[in-house]
Amino acid sequence: MLPIYKIVVLGDGGVGKTALTIQLLLNHFVETYDPTIEDSYRKQVTIDDQLSLLEVLDTAGQDEYTALRHHWIRDGEGFLLVYAITDKSTFQRIVRFKEEIFRVKEKENMPLILVGNKCDRETERQVSWEEGAQMARDMHCGFMETSAKLCINVENSFCSVARMIREDRKKTIKKVKVKRKRCLIL
Repeated sequence: MLPIYKIVVLGDGGVGKTALTIQLLLNHFVETYDPTIEDSYRKQVTIDDQLSLLEVLDTAGQDEYTALRHHWIRDGEGFLLVYAITDKSTFQRIVRFKEEIFRVKEKENMPLILVGNKCDRETERQVSWEEGAQMARDMHCGFMETSAKLCINVENSFCSVARMIREDRKKTIKKVKVKRKRCLIL
């Protein structure tokens, strides 16, 4: 049976969440902006020589869908937190998404990666690579810049989160085994 990795894509509206998702699934760049409410996709990929299934939830970034966000987060195992390198405000609001994930999941450590999208638009850059990398260090998560348009680091970003989920599952299994060993049955 294929391992399934449930990945949720979060970030403000217009940062390219859907463009990244469609590029991953169809190898196609979506030029027009059409706000998403919620779309779920599946794609079979090979991660470290193992066939796997990515279950990707593309979410709304608009504030009017905040109530749905808790549901999306609860169902996710790993997260892509996406901002646009061309819009500083989307970068500044990333922390609230991370805090919401930790609050809903009631965990301080989750498989997540910070993604600076639109790296093909270098002349419009408002957030430096160094700023993104520093935020990722502060958040204790992975980081990469992507371009849905030029297909830069798109599959890599999703597969990186899947690897983190796989490692998180291994840690959980080890914790359960340790707890069972400590049980004394009389």
